[in-house]
Amino acid sequence: MLQNDANKSQLREAEKAPKQTVLYDQNVGLTDKSHIVSFAGYLMPLWYSSITSEHTAAREAAGIFDCTHMGVLEISGVDAAEFIDQLTTNSITNLKVKHAQYSFILDASGGVLDDVIVYRKDRDKFFVVVNAANNTKIKNWINALLKNRSQKSEVRRQKSEVGGQIICPLSSVICSLSYDCMVDIALQGPKSLDVFSVLTQNKETQSKIADLRPFQFMETDIKGIGCLISRTGYTGAKSGFELFVHPERASQLWETILQAGKPLGLLPCGLGSRDSLRIEAGLPLYGHELAGKFGISPFEAGYGWAVKLEKKFFIGKTAMERISREYDMKVARIELPGTKGIRPVRQNDGVLDKHGRSIGWVLSCARIGEKQIALVYVDRKSLEENDAVGLYYSARSRSHIQQGRKQSIDKGELLEPDLTGKVVVRFAKF
Repeated sequence: MLQNDANKSQLREAEKAPKQTVLYDQNVGLTDKSHIVSFAGYLMPLWYSSITSEHTAAREAAGIFDCTHMGVLEISGVDAAEFIDQLTTNSITNLKVKHAQYSFILDASGGVLDDVIVYRKDRDKFFVVVNAANNTKIKNWINALLKNRSQKSEVRRQKSEVGGQIICPLSSVICSLSYDCMVDIALQGPKSLDVFSVLTQNKETQSKIADLRPFQFMETDIKGIGCLISRTGYTGAKSGFELFVHPERASQLWETILQAGKPLGLLPCGLGSRDSLRIEAGLPLYGHELAGKFGISPFEAGYGWAVKLEKKFFIGKTAMERISREYDMKVARIELPGTKGIRPVRQNDGVLDKHGRSIGWVLSCARIGEKQIALVYVDRKSLEENDAVGLYYSARSRSHIQQGRKQSIDKGELLEPDLTGKVVVRFAKF
């Protein structure tokens, strides 16, 4: 019995152990193993050279990112479109073939299970890219909706909680899920198109890639490697792409892009610059600017446009209708001093208005040059662009507490700011 318990314990620990991405060998060949960290259940590089150099490369030249930990779920079948339209908040009926759209998957109470991108490969064939940390959760959620059609399950709970409506005519849904169909490698930055010009000498292919508009994609070969090229990304770059490829060809594609881009200033980029780039651009991260401890809704996150309340039904619609009317908090972007010697701003530090009144908290922050850019969660009507804003450092050690610094900040408290800055436009353009 004790041996069985020990085996179960070892199995649980093994299940928790981080996995290697399909590019793990390439990553450890490019950086010290001490730079490899556990992230979303995978071993990923925090940086290869430095966060600053990689951030600069993605903004001024090009950067390549290992995104092969992301979940890619293929959903196809006669009723796939109707199923996805009710599974997600955006409108699938308006999504053209070879186009993609940003959307959310909610539970019946309106809680955000994940933010996703849905790609329409054909009339009845789609794939959905989900966050790595939510991959298993979303797979299980979809499976529950598809398989437990009449059992005592989440599907039945949906029926009772959304006033008798039910997702799709489940008896007619014919969907298949393929969990290992493709993996994602991101190529971002102003010289991305120049990299493609090296990768393919075919003028027609070059022209088609250059003509892709945001959230459009195409399928082609790169040096004999079949891949799907999408005009999407997570850096805010005007010129940014993601390449979806079979896992067995990912290493070859990665090496091919690195070789082609190196003379153009391309650098491999890790998690650190990935985070600083998305913060600088004002993009949300699940668990920080979306869902998380505050249960941040799409409307608060600034993405209410991706919730189509005019649709007849989607899971969580009733709750979203209420939230759209009543939400009183929002995510904003602020700029603070970040020169040498200034203490970094951290998550949960207090945000103050010009009168020193606490109006919210820091969600994420990154030092970029001599500035710090923070995404903050504040009263909806409290701050507008160019307004002055204060920052209060919450206690980070026992000595800070002994000195009288607060561990947590309540809204409405009057505090003396440690830093002052200003509100900047939520979504920066590059």
